[in-house]
Amino acid sequence: MSGIVVFGAGGRAGRAVLAEARARGHEVTAVVRDPARHPALAADPGVRVATGDVTDAGQVAELAAGHDAAVHAAVDLGVPADVFFPAAARALAAGLGRAGVGRLVVVGLAAVLPTAAGTPLLDTPGFPPEFRSFCLGHGAGTDELRRAGDAPDWLVLSPAGDFDHTGQPAGGYRFATADGASRITYPDLALALLDEIEAPRHHRLHLGVEGTTPPAP
Repeated sequence: MSGIVVFGAGGRAGRAVLAEARARGHEVTAVVRDPARHPALAADPGVRVATGDVTDAGQVAELAAGHDAAVHAAVDLGVPADVFFPAAARALAAGLGRAGVGRLVVVGLAAVLPTAAGTPLLDTPGFPPEFRSFCLGHGAGTDELRRAGDAPDWLVLSPAGDFDHTGQPAGGYRFATADGASRITYPDLALALLDEIEAPRHHRLHLGVEGTTPPAP
């Protein structure tokens, strides 16, 4: 594999993806809005740090050229979610298509996934209403990918519930329906992302994952 381009490489999910990709020997282009804010990214000679805007199809195409896969972990809290995420999805669909990148894996949110009862997590009792509009905006980005006939082979992966921000990685993961109590660390989500890049098993779906200790050999 010639490389992976990671949009939003400066965030927690993006950094975890970079670490896992480099541990597996991949060359990585780390795309951020302001490289000066992320000096640690350039410490690894296998990481190329680049400035880019994931909502600009031309920049996406230029940055992604020569790569085999892309990861979208970017967010811009200064732009409404229902504007940013659909714009990013449209730019990725168009730009990656121009660049000939065949696989896109997106870091998503569990809120729009169905629970075991079939109800979207954000419609279950106790879901914080202040997060609803952001989650719907994030989901609107996935809807754009579904509508884009020229989109690459894409997959959205998200925690089945939420990120575990302080726990130790379990070392593995499993796919799961949405559950507010489910947790996964960033490194464990990165395992799932890289597995789906190296050996794609799921296509044009949004799936939840949760951390689990791998079985003993």
